[in-house]
Amino acid sequence: MTPTRLAVPKTYKLYIGGAFPRSESGRTYEVAARDGSFLANAAKASRKDARDAVVAARKAQSGWAGATGYNRGQVLYRIAELLEGRRAQFVDELRRSEGLTDAQANAQVDSAIDVWVWYAGWADKYLQVAGNGNPVAGPYFNISTPEPTGVVAVIAPQESSLLGLVSVVAPALVTGNTVVVVPSEQAPLSAISLGEVLATSDVPGGVVNVLTGSPAELAPWLAAHADVNALDLTGAGDLDWVDLQITAADTLKRVLPPEPGVPAPSVDRITFFTETKTVWHPKGII
Repeated sequence: MTPTRLAVPKTYKLYIGGAFPRSESGRTYEVAARDGSFLANAAKASRKDARDAVVAARKAQSGWAGATGYNRGQVLYRIAELLEGRRAQFVDELRRSEGLTDAQANAQVDSAIDVWVWYAGWADKYLQVAGNGNPVAGPYFNISTPEPTGVVAVIAPQESSLLGLVSVVAPALVTGNTVVVVPSEQAPLSAISLGEVLATSDVPGGVVNVLTGSPAELAPWLAAHADVNALDLTGAGDLDWVDLQITAADTLKRVLPPEPGVPAPSVDRITFFTETKTVWHPKGII
């Protein structure tokens, strides 16, 4: 006779500073499958959790930006390798939480891996596209080069829990920014599993921070936070994103407005979260 086993429901935690803390508020919410059945519990991040994530991202930013583009590319490629190794887990989570077929879930994992590889390839090349040697009158070199803007807060696409998340996080990391991301509220399992991938990869703790919970609750606090340098509202179409833009303007944040669906890989998404630094240097001996 086969013994009856008790179900062991999982409670997913946040991913902040390379660790997996519970929400400081102790709040959780139930994550349901597309058929309404229970999947897991997820931590519901609070304002304090958002502040902690920004602190972790700021602490990690200088070290991540100080790495060479080639090294950042290697790290991003390593994420793709680990995601490939855990394919079965992500396929199962997508199938259950988004109601996808096996073929659809595998296709989404394939696309997510391809996005990491695509952006990894640009890490040591975007400078040649976004930088420039400027013609000036006089015996000078005038060189413009992009630098990371700093800490980027991201509201990920809500309808695509893995591919949408990767498509907004990866481009921000290419140039040396660090990220605080709010993933899909209804299907957060892939986001926390991706956090587990990041924790076992070469990504330094604090470079990516994942806050599960309500985008409507978290977005205003991130938009108003003075130590957040930029705001990606790609997945905020259902929120009052105009008000979020106004709030972000108080601290001079760069804001990327919402767009429908999953954004395609683009160099523009890499360079959007950069600031141009221009240097003058004399030619020869003066």
